[in-house]
Amino acid sequence: MRFGVDEAGKGPVLGSMFAAAVLADPDTIPDGVADSKRLSPARREALAATLREDPDVHVGVAEITTSVIDDPQTDMNTLTVRAQAEALSQVARDGVHGLLDAGDTDEVRFAHRVRERVGADLDITAEHGADDSDDLVAAASIIAKVERDAHVESLAAGYEADLGSGYPSDETTISFLTDYLATAGQLPDCARTSWSTCQRLVSDAEQADLDQF
Repeated sequence: MRFGVDEAGKGPVLGSMFAAAVLADPDTIPDGVADSKRLSPARREALAATLREDPDVHVGVAEITTSVIDDPQTDMNTLTVRAQAEALSQVARDGVHGLLDAGDTDEVRFAHRVRERVGADLDITAEHGADDSDDLVAAASIIAKVERDAHVESLAAGYEADLGSGYPSDETTISFLTDYLATAGQLPDCARTSWSTCQRLVSDAEQADLDQF
């Protein structure tokens, strides 16, 4: 058995980041797994269900909330280490080995930081683009992405609004944040207020208020 670990939701301007770890015999991973970004939502959900239903596939999931992301005492590289380590800790067994999708420019440093945080006797390596080259990391990317998508859907239901994907490049996401800010006078709790996108939206809203006088 070996493991693969990846995260989803590192770059959005709203909602949590999720990481997933999958521990299994590579032969048990279903055909068709790939980097989650290259799969349709329906295909991701079907594969995630298949993985979770297999008793020989062990899955761990960690969530990093917006309040943690906005903590000025941390940074996204550290939080990616934390997320992957927390997910891996749920399935880790001494002596097993596996691969991480590197969340740092330095692959060796990233693997070392995760290994230190997990604290188990694991043989860990990290590679950029591992979700495209390794079936177990791809499986983890699918699980993490499905968790992230379900989270955004739950937020949308709570706000009774279309939040889009949550990424700064998504016009639907920006429209939601802009409209909420105009109505409530503040950003929603799901927003990563420390993100430059949010700070710009707040600044624009304040300037618009001043222009009315």
